[in-house]
Order: sequence, then C-alpha cells, then structure tokens
Amino acid sequence: MKALEERILKDGQVRPGHILKVDSFLNHQMDIPFINEIGKEFHRLFGHKPVNKILTIEASGIGVACLAAQYFNVPVVFAKKSQSLNIDGEMLSTKIVSYTHKKTYDVILSKRFLGPDDHVLVIDDFMANGCAALGLIDIIQKSGATLEGVGIVIEKGFQDGGQKIRDMGIDLKSLAIIEEMTDDSLTFRELDY
Repeated sequence: MKALEERILKDGQVRPGHILKVDSFLNHQMDIPFINEIGKEFHRLFGHKPVNKILTIEASGIGVACLAAQYFNVPVVFAKKSQSLNIDGEMLSTKIVSYTHKKTYDVILSKRFLGPDDHVLVIDDFMANGCAALGLIDIIQKSGATLEGVGIVIEKGFQDGGQKIRDMGIDLKSLAIIEEMTDDSLTFRELDY
C-alpha cells in the first residue's frame, strides 16, 4: 500500500533497537480517515473469504480491526492482556511476548465469543517476531474456529515473524513490509498483492 509507505516515511520515526514510531497516525493518535483506507484494503485482500469475526489483541490493534470490520460487516473480538472483574466463564488463553514492551502477557478471550462455527481474520498493527499473531492463532486453534488469514498493517520483514507464519501455510498479508531499517532510513519490500 503505497500511501502507507509514504505516510511512514513522512511521519514515522526510527528509534534505536529497530523501533518504528508511528504514533502520530496509527497507534497513539489515530488518523481515522487514513485508517479507514487501511480497513478498505484489508477487505480488498480478504473480502472473498467467509470471515465472520475479526480477532485482534488489545490495545493498538483494536482501532484498525474496528475500521476493517465495517467493510466485512462482522464483529471484532479482542484478546485481553489481563483478567478483569467483568470477564467470566470459560476462557481461552495463551502467552504472548511483546517485542516493544519486553514483557510476557497471559492473554485471555472468553470462549463464548469464539467457537467452531467462526471463520476468523486476525488483524494487528505491527508484526516483528510474530508472537502476538502466533498467540492469537493458538487461541483460534484452541477454540476450534477456522483461521482465514492474518492482516498486518506494518511488518518488520527483517525479523522472522512473518516468515514463521507464512511457513505455516497461513495467508498473511502485510500492507507495508520494512525490508531494512537503520537509524536514518527505511527500505520497503515490493508487494505482489
């Protein structure tokens, strides 16, 4: 998605440790008209599949997932990173290591929101080593639902997360794949979809 690559180059900031800050438009302050276009693109890429739920993880994946869901006309379900008083009943759970937070989360999702009749599209804002997506895939497998694909806004292609998921035979589409990132430049991979 050329518009996304251009926006990353214009407003993104590279920080030490291969951190890309896109908080001015994606995951802190959200440019809703722009993210709406991202949602349309996910529908273009996955709209032919029988998706009846979109799954993401809190927090920054929720906005993107919601704007995409309007084009699929399906609900968004998000895995929570902590137990709260308003979550009850049987839970699906997995462990996820956050690349940016350097923390392991016990992620949970109520069994009543994901089951064998569901056809799920996973959507998230970033992919580095793939732990979040792999954790969500684990939850889908435990629920008996069918995974239809994984949509990522920005993938760090120089890390191995995307390759791990593609090697599993999963339909992974990232809207921008960063091939190389240094302290002062970014190079994007050409996309063929």
